[in-house]
This record gives sequence, C-alpha cells and structure tokens, in this order.
Amino acid sequence: MELNYRQYSAAGAPVLVLHGLFGSLSNWGWHCKQLAGSYAVYGVDLRNHGDSPHSDQLDYQVMAEDVRQLIIRLGLKSCCIVGHSMGGKVAMQLALNSPDLVDKLVIVDIAPVSYPEDADSHMNVLAAMDAVKLSEIQSRTEAEVTLEDYIPQEALRKFVLTNLARNKEGLFEWRLHNDSIRENYAKLRSELVSTKSFSKPVLFVKGSLSLYIKPEYETQIKELFPVASVKLIMDAGHWLHAEQPQALQKVLLKFLPS
Repeated sequence: MELNYRQYSAAGAPVLVLHGLFGSLSNWGWHCKQLAGSYAVYGVDLRNHGDSPHSDQLDYQVMAEDVRQLIIRLGLKSCCIVGHSMGGKVAMQLALNSPDLVDKLVIVDIAPVSYPEDADSHMNVLAAMDAVKLSEIQSRTEAEVTLEDYIPQEALRKFVLTNLARNKEGLFEWRLHNDSIRENYAKLRSELVSTKSFSKPVLFVKGSLSLYIKPEYETQIKELFPVASVKLIMDAGHWLHAEQPQALQKVLLKFLPS
C-alpha cells in the first residue's frame, strides 16, 4: 500500500513521524516543522487514516510493511522513527522485522504490550462518529454538537473533528476507515510478537499522568528492546505532544542524531 506522506525538509538524517489511532500526519505538523530545522523529516499517514488508502486489513504487521515499503520508495538506506501510541507500535514492529532500516526509535507513550479492551474509550469515539449524520450537517460545529453527547472532553472532540472533511461532492465524510478500525480493534490492542530483539537505541517517552507505560511493562520492553531507556515528561498525559510540545521537542532533539 502506498502511504500518503509529507516531506518537511531534505537536509539531515531522515526521520519518519507516525501518528496514533484516529490521528494523521497533520496532528504532528508542529513537531515535524520544528524537527525540519535539523533533519529530513517525513510525516506519514498510516493506512485507514488521513489521506492514505483504506483497507479491511489492519494489524501491526501490515502497517509495518506499509512503512517499510515507504522507506524503500523514498530511497532511504535507514532512518529514525518517532511513533506515538498506535504509530509507536507500528515503529516497534518495523524495527523488529527490519532492523537494518531503523537507526533509532522514539516511542511516545505506548509499550509493546496488550492493553485492556476500550481502556480509553476508543469504541466510544467510533460510536460518536457513527452518530453524526454526515448527509445532513453543514459544518463542523453541527458535527461537534452530536459528538458532545459522547465525548465530554473538548480537546478530544477537536482532535476527532480533524478527521472530518468534505469530499468531491461537497459532502462531509470521515477520512478514517471506521469499520476496519472497529473490526480490527482487538489486533490494535494486542502485544507485539517477535523471535528477535532490536538492539539499537530506543527511547520510550512517557507522560507522567498517563498509564500507558507502567513499571510492570519493563520486562516485556527489555526483552524486545534490551538497550531501551525511558524519559518522563511531567504534567502530561497520553497526548503529551500536544500538552507539553516544547518539553517533547527538547527530548527529541537530545536523543536523535546530532
């Protein structure tokens, strides 16, 4: 599958940035622009997200293969990858499958473990989007009124609304493949499996208010990524790239190649 991407810069070591579930490359646009001063940065839309193609297949193996093909298509010998949440799991899977293509990993607030079903109301987000009558609404504001019944957090509603766009006929549609996400949600929650480990540098960045990286996950992390380290960003939850962008930038610039 040919993923949609945006190249922000051409000079420096190549860095790919992978968004999380319900996201797109635009959600990381500020970070990509900041990193572009030092690196050749590529923001990527994963399958079933943003402007990338849709597919009924959705798991970490196929998504990792999508990114592997993109790296080859871009003519990169290797690269660093920054991945948030679902994008972090994609990055980890790719590094385990094709370690020669990955120099360093930054994994933002996710671990290679299995997570409880609907731990953070992902299915509720899907239900909220399903409730929006796309053929009737005239604006994002009207859509948000419906979302508010399901999603009380304004920041999360605004994030979801970034996926609402007009099609060629001028009607609103979700850029996400919601049915595929729903059908494959168990696979997105699953742990990563590999017979090999990735021995190159890996940095896990955790929001201090988030429960996505717990101390009990350390054994599983070290089995797959033996030289991994963890950096804590204070006063941040799972969306730490939006909540503490400057702090995350400092962490990225310190860890990525100079």
